[in-house]
Amino acid sequence: MLIIRRYIYLEILTRALWIAALLLVVVMTNKLVDYLADAASGRIPGSFVFSFLWLKMLAVQPEVLPLVLFLAVTLAFSRLNQDNELAVLGAAGIGKPAQLRLVARFALVFCALAAIVSFAAAPWAKARIAGLKALAWQEANISGIVPGKFKELRGGDSVVYVESLSSDKRVMENVFFQSLRQDSNSVLKAKSARLEVDPKTGNRFIVFEHGQRYLGQPGALDFRITSYEQYAVLVESATGQQAALDSAENLGTLMLLDGGQSARLAELQWRFSSVLACLLLALLGVLLNQYPFGQKPFTLMLLGVLVYFVYQNLLGISRSLMEKDKLT
Repeated sequence: MLIIRRYIYLEILTRALWIAALLLVVVMTNKLVDYLADAASGRIPGSFVFSFLWLKMLAVQPEVLPLVLFLAVTLAFSRLNQDNELAVLGAAGIGKPAQLRLVARFALVFCALAAIVSFAAAPWAKARIAGLKALAWQEANISGIVPGKFKELRGGDSVVYVESLSSDKRVMENVFFQSLRQDSNSVLKAKSARLEVDPKTGNRFIVFEHGQRYLGQPGALDFRITSYEQYAVLVESATGQQAALDSAENLGTLMLLDGGQSARLAELQWRFSSVLACLLLALLGVLLNQYPFGQKPFTLMLLGVLVYFVYQNLLGISRSLMEKDKLT
């Protein structure tokens, strides 16, 4: 029995390792592209990219670990089924109940790992990501603006053009700025401009220095021209920054236990579900192989992915209902 147990565990572990590596590469590549785009647009400093990346990899592990174990068990038993080894095990007295017990023991190790990640590591990583985003909001430069090219701001309702940037990319020189609105258009030109963040509200402004402002409708003759020493334009609101820091998913598990808010209870249920999913999905992976399609690994893998996403969506729905006090 010990030899069979080790044999089955090795089959599962081997597949778990390459599935985890594959998922890690896919998720990492996807997130790296997103963070590089944010860095290129000036939303985050370039030095923050890899910090965000490894923290995000840790934060998604509660969702990844159950999927890795589920696919590993499913494919391992599919291979055993395809080679008729499950039939041999059944003839030797190791039937489906015994196989389920073997897998349950193996899954408990994953449950322990998922508990550590879900209750401690992932919340810490999410809190660090929120903190870095708040810091990036304060420190972000204007690296997304390229000298000699027009750049859209505020979702496309304004355009900025700069002739050159300072060496630290924080000061724009010889600046043209146009605000596009239905009632009127505002055009500014300035010798220099810089990005500033209001310490009280966190809103992001471009402060123009030594220039003129032209206000009016295109084609009309009643333009108003104003000269100024300094003129600030809001380019991004900080709405949601503090809310992200105080989000329930960023709080430690002990803090969730102290509060009775619906959002906190929903987050606590979500963390428990990651641990329970490792055991339930592993056992489901064994049971799927008792059907005829168990000898077709690609069909079984597609079915496994479908089952996982249905399961995750149902968990997400229950979480949403708990947050809205529609489910207790």
